[in-house]
Amino acid sequence: MNTKKKELKVSAIANGTVIDHIPQGHVSKVMNILNLENFEDQIYFGANLDSKKYGKKGIIKVSNRYFKDSEINKIAIVAPTATMIEIKDYEVIKKTSVKIPDEVIGIVKCFNPKCVTNHENVITRFTIIDKENLKVKCHYCEKITKKEHIEFL
Repeated sequence: MNTKKKELKVSAIANGTVIDHIPQGHVSKVMNILNLENFEDQIYFGANLDSKKYGKKGIIKVSNRYFKDSEINKIAIVAPTATMIEIKDYEVIKKTSVKIPDEVIGIVKCFNPKCVTNHENVITRFTIIDKENLKVKCHYCEKITKKEHIEFL
């Protein structure tokens, strides 16, 4: 009987970012909010991968791309368990866990159709009022939006 373990190896990236520990079922959401569909360089992604810590996880490797704080805040909202790993010359130069911020500005749409942000050129601003269940409160109309209703701009 052959007891060799079989693994599929994915090439390391020379430069770029690895987004690891994405919750199961959220890889496509992360790719979507980062607008990676039209990205020109290599992207490797895996979903439903075995994880000792989470059971199942997703991973995205993006060549030649580093993310701004506003993009990392989006990742934190969609994938709060994610880890950001920056790579330069095949070496890890920075590894951080994403953190849901206390406030998000200009990245989430207000759920209230009557809110001023949906009718005028006003930058959206939300306070995170529940990080565990993810609920945000609009600075302008004070409408509370739950995780399942959050839309990104």
